[in-house]
Amino acid sequence: MSLADLQAIECESVMRNYARLPVAFVRGEGARLWDDEGNEYLDFLCGISVTSLGHCHPRIVEAIQGQAGLLMHVSNLFYTEPAMQLSARLSKSSLGGKVYLCNSGAEANEAAIKLARKAKQGGDIVTVLGAFHGRTYGALSATPQESKQAPFAPMVPGFRAVPPEPDALAGAIDEQTAAVLLEPIQGESGVNVLSDELLSCARAACDKHGAALIFDEVQCGMGRTGALWAYEQTGVRPDAITAAKALGGGLPVGALITNRKLADVFAPGDHGSTFAGGPVVAAAALAALELTEDPFLLARVRELGALLANSLAELPHVLTVRGRGLMLACGLDVSAPEVVRRALLEQRLIAGATGPTTIRLLPPLIIDEMHIADAVQRLGAALDG
Repeated sequence: MSLADLQAIECESVMRNYARLPVAFVRGEGARLWDDEGNEYLDFLCGISVTSLGHCHPRIVEAIQGQAGLLMHVSNLFYTEPAMQLSARLSKSSLGGKVYLCNSGAEANEAAIKLARKAKQGGDIVTVLGAFHGRTYGALSATPQESKQAPFAPMVPGFRAVPPEPDALAGAIDEQTAAVLLEPIQGESGVNVLSDELLSCARAACDKHGAALIFDEVQCGMGRTGALWAYEQTGVRPDAITAAKALGGGLPVGALITNRKLADVFAPGDHGSTFAGGPVVAAAALAALELTEDPFLLARVRELGALLANSLAELPHVLTVRGRGLMLACGLDVSAPEVVRRALLEQRLIAGATGPTTIRLLPPLIIDEMHIADAVQRLGAALDG
């Protein structure tokens, strides 16, 4: 079907909660996408950090095809090997506790909120301004952004947000705090790196008051920063992390991963999901995790991230570059949404705008120096436009 056909269907039958750009993609491979007219694009957004190993990675495709031909769904009333294996690998790769599998980052954060409150037998959840934790009610209540919350008020009670400053955060944590929920790098608000001082302060205050420290690594985890998990680069070890996006290699899957202290808080019936840990998505996630754990790949992410950041800083209209690894943003002195649109429609480069003057780049972790040179040239042309 043509783009016009799809737009007509959308107008007639699809809720208009997305502002889609006028491109219909039909095929992907590696760092490239093709639209319905055969035009080739360089993808430096990865479906918002989902296809981090590139589109249709052969190992992931093989895992999906193999599992789909054996077993697709039986529910969590029974055992399946992929879900058990994935949980074991996630525990071993991070905090050493236990794992709850789900379908998305928002669901992982909902589970984390429930876990923390049950562990403390109630209590508040403390977040920081600029955070984004999802759009379901609990996750949205932990997302202190007026534009996202206001149309759906009232929010779930028991959430407090403070500026991302050590003193403000320490002052908000007390004996009534169940958890502090933080993104080590805030993705949706423009790739803002929380300071190691802030994270250390959160750890100390949580230890003092018996609260859980939870890191939302939905966007910054799975190798995006040059370590398998972003917390590994901070010197601060949380009590739990949430993961999703790149975890499934392109399929929808999320996870709440705990340390041993929180491992046995949930009891049968406390939480659940019909599709969570389904065999096909779990098989895809196992393949994605194995590929992403490669030390060579993670070292290349750090190396190429530095190259991309330095190259972006030399472009016209770029005032600042921030981020870590291949999770980067540019602060501009021109309209970011206009630049992103020109980049897509004129230069065939896919990027994202997280605000009026911020461009976000989340390229595949499998790119090389030629991809970076190509992307910087295309972005530069869009900025000059």
